[in-house]
Amino acid sequence: MNNNNIERELEELRYRIDVLDDRLVSLLAERKKLVEEVMQLKKKYHLPVYHPAREENLISRRRQQGSDEGFDPDFIEELFRLILRQSRVSQSRQLSRKAVKPGAGVLLVGGSGEMGRYFHHWFRDAGYRVSVLERHDWDRVESLCRNIDLVLVGVPIEKTEEVIRNLGPCLPPEALLADITSIKEAPLQAMLEAHQGPVVGLHPLFGPGTSTMDKQIIVTTPGRMPEKSQWLIEQLNAWGAITVTADAREHDEIMTYVQALRHFATFGFGRFLYQQQVDIFKSLEFSSPIYRLELGMVGRLFAQDPGLYAEIIFATPERRKLLKSYIASLTEQLDLLDKADKEEFTREFDRIAAWFGTFGDQAMRESSYLIDKLIERF
Repeated sequence: MNNNNIERELEELRYRIDVLDDRLVSLLAERKKLVEEVMQLKKKYHLPVYHPAREENLISRRRQQGSDEGFDPDFIEELFRLILRQSRVSQSRQLSRKAVKPGAGVLLVGGSGEMGRYFHHWFRDAGYRVSVLERHDWDRVESLCRNIDLVLVGVPIEKTEEVIRNLGPCLPPEALLADITSIKEAPLQAMLEAHQGPVVGLHPLFGPGTSTMDKQIIVTTPGRMPEKSQWLIEQLNAWGAITVTADAREHDEIMTYVQALRHFATFGFGRFLYQQQVDIFKSLEFSSPIYRLELGMVGRLFAQDPGLYAEIIFATPERRKLLKSYIASLTEQLDLLDKADKEEFTREFDRIAAWFGTFGDQAMRESSYLIDKLIERF
């Protein structure tokens, strides 16, 4: 077969592939129209964007179908998760313009801060009446609180309880009082004491740089009259967030590990690299993907506001006590290093691995996925 014939056959096959690609895009467009119909129903009945059970069932079916057709099921799963996420983001953007409680007034206390501005955008775009109370506005606090349906407190942790106490006498009895502080027990108690109306605590587990609330977690800690805060929960769900209910004390105990310990350990890693004056960019030339991923999390921390992390780390005596225990735990390993005791290291390693149990397999799968995506990108 000469080169001309080969080229003609290739062109014919490429043309057929192009036709199929066109059909794929057309099918995605047709799917998008059906999703928009679903979105209109969700918008009408205030239903959440994210439906975990349906998505996981869909993924399982498509994985099996892909395997039957000779595809790698992981490839099929990644493809459909991308399609589903795009669908959720599109729905969230449209639902963000729909108020669950039309005409309601929202007062953002500390609304000029980063998280305050973030929520200002979401409430405003949904059509709520949004106003802001800052330090220089306290001479107008009574007028700002008048005819308000939701007061959302987002000020530094050390100021939260004081601000709540000062707000209490000015709030309409029926107004919902909420906060977005990263600790919950003390602020929730302060709200219950300062206001006799409905109260709920919120903790968004994401930062103001998040462009979408799609699958972002917001912890809710019940306070008083939970039925009066349901519209706010529904609004957060409509924006794509996943709300998780927790007791305030339980929340604070878990966050000591999830936030304070994690951030402090990352700070310690970055601080040691600084003290050693490590050439970061040179180290990346020799790095494994997992080192790049870990260093990325360290660099991410130091690219943000130190005041935010200081608030989280030093928020309570309990957190500081735990972090001292963490440092003490590290110093316990000095003898192990001095003796270069590999056998003891192995025994300790195995004990800890047994404690992690099946989570180790899950962690391997998830971290391998992240490493693969990092390799693809960089």
